[in-house]
Amino acid sequence: MVHAQYGVGQYLGLINMDLGDGDTEFLQLEYAKGDKLYVPVANLHLISRYSGAGEGAAPLHKLGTDQWEKARRRAMQAARDTAAELLNLYALRAAREGHAFQFSPHDYEAFAEGFGYEETPDQAAAIAAVMADMQSGKPMDRLVCGDVGFGKTEVALRAAFMAVMGGYQVAVLVPTTLLAEQHFNNFSDRFSAWPVKLAELSRFRTAKEQTAALEALKEGRIDIVIGTHRLIQKDVKFARLGLVIMDEEHRFGVRQKDQLKAWRAEVDVLTLTATPIPRTLAMSLEGIRDFSVIATAPQKRLAIKTFVQPFSGGLIREAVLRELKRGGQVYFLHNEVSTIEAMRERLEKLLPEARIRVGHGQMGERELEQVVRDFYQQRYDILLCTTIIETGIDIPTANTILINRADKFGLAQLHQLRGRVGRSHHQAFAYLLVEEDRTLTPQAKKRLEAIQLMEELGSGFHLAMQDLEIRGAGEVLGDKQSGEILEVGFSLYNDMLAGAVASLKAGREPDMSQPLGVVSEINLHLPALLPEDYCPDVHERLVLYKRLASVHDAEELTRLQEELVDRFGRLPDPARALLDTHRLRLAARPLGIMKVDANADSILLQFVPQPPIDPGRIIQLIQTRRDIKLAGENRLRWHASSPPDAPAANVVSMFNFLN
Repeated sequence: MVHAQYGVGQYLGLINMDLGDGDTEFLQLEYAKGDKLYVPVANLHLISRYSGAGEGAAPLHKLGTDQWEKARRRAMQAARDTAAELLNLYALRAAREGHAFQFSPHDYEAFAEGFGYEETPDQAAAIAAVMADMQSGKPMDRLVCGDVGFGKTEVALRAAFMAVMGGYQVAVLVPTTLLAEQHFNNFSDRFSAWPVKLAELSRFRTAKEQTAALEALKEGRIDIVIGTHRLIQKDVKFARLGLVIMDEEHRFGVRQKDQLKAWRAEVDVLTLTATPIPRTLAMSLEGIRDFSVIATAPQKRLAIKTFVQPFSGGLIREAVLRELKRGGQVYFLHNEVSTIEAMRERLEKLLPEARIRVGHGQMGERELEQVVRDFYQQRYDILLCTTIIETGIDIPTANTILINRADKFGLAQLHQLRGRVGRSHHQAFAYLLVEEDRTLTPQAKKRLEAIQLMEELGSGFHLAMQDLEIRGAGEVLGDKQSGEILEVGFSLYNDMLAGAVASLKAGREPDMSQPLGVVSEINLHLPALLPEDYCPDVHERLVLYKRLASVHDAEELTRLQEELVDRFGRLPDPARALLDTHRLRLAARPLGIMKVDANADSILLQFVPQPPIDPGRIIQLIQTRRDIKLAGENRLRWHASSPPDAPAANVVSMFNFLN
């Protein structure tokens, strides 16, 4: 019998379910070359959906080789290292007494009234969660995932208000100078009626202004500082930092995030993003980080109509003129500074009636600032730009964007760029232009299909999930974007990580030879299945087998047994034996028992090397009971003198001897 944990390649589909020898039901899987694999339903917990590489790119391991074992061992080592780092981070945060921020409810209500819109239900829930975190006295590490323009900034403003009123400083970390400028203006407007001092650290500020701001920060004379990567340099000192707000975390590199880890151990951290990178999303879904989703669209907001089209002068002219005729403005994104002037000349010939300006990151600070300000004031019609507009541009009159060579961008980038339009109640359009004669890579096709299909409001979270499928999760805390997760799949890696964390918490080193812990094989020599006349639907049986195989404790198994009785009636003997098998599997795991073979008059137990039980207890059993003997290396046999009718009862008695 080949177990599913010894991977055999890409799963192609369920053919049918066969009854094996009458005692056990098998799941039959068929593979690309016609190979078939029969898996006992009791071992369905060893099967999980592979998420990592795309279709056709998943790593395949041949049967009869040790490739899969080596891949699992490498992944387990990575999981063990990650678990140790996570526990260290948890320990640092748990040891620190968190800031239980105190503030006046009356003042908070007055500040909240400054929000010019009605809070959406999701936005209100996110604000409430952040407030609860900040008042709890435990260090906060919360991710707020909300679509572009769905009100994440207001969540940050409320959190900043609580921190400042509690007597602490706030650092707002953003990826671009344009976003720093926009946040500085927004924060300045909202805090204008309050005794709060703000500063900005970005290349839009002179060296003299930055030096003065750094000195004031160190002395505690500045309450809120908003800045780019400049904020995490070594010369930036805070008098009493209490809250770090990180906007658009997917734009920061691994090194910057490593520097933020030290902050996470000391202060509250609030992360805002429209499309979290797969690793961050995975950490949030796994419960490593707290998570809030803002999926409710503001009132009167319309979905952005998205089209993937070949580059065409006629299409560009039609799209631009439609926007200009309704009094709007257009972004044309061309992400190559070396050829952007040539593209400008091309657009000027194509659209002689339009006013065009160029903006990119290699321009001087003041010049770029003036270009953006002029566009905001509608002094020209088309902003020909690079991805510098990805974050920080909020211009309600710009409602058409054309993205040249869209296949070169990532899913999160495309979603962010598309989010530059549609910021008001007007219908917005996004054109993703590709070269007609160029063959797209499979991943590029997937990204463009995903962004086109998911054009409805609030799709950022779903696109991030799609990105998780396309790219894989990457190492949770490491600097590799794929790491060992690609080799074994996201689901299996998470199981390994959970097991490694549990082992290290218990003060044990994870067993590298058993990455998933002890996998117990139970054989009672009885039919153990859900009979077809008890549960007729084959798909429903498969779901129930998977649920039974995945239960983690006896209480969960009891609830599932009650559900079976409630849905299908009294349990027949084969179903009762199936539940007994899973109950024994749960009991055998903590004893280090990898195999139980029980018949009417004897029980054979096979242990893992170095089982987690007292060897003295085994010796005592052998010396005091003539019916219990060693049956080889790591094996113990009990000859029951007067066995009861059910072998499962015998096994329970044997387990009681060992406890």
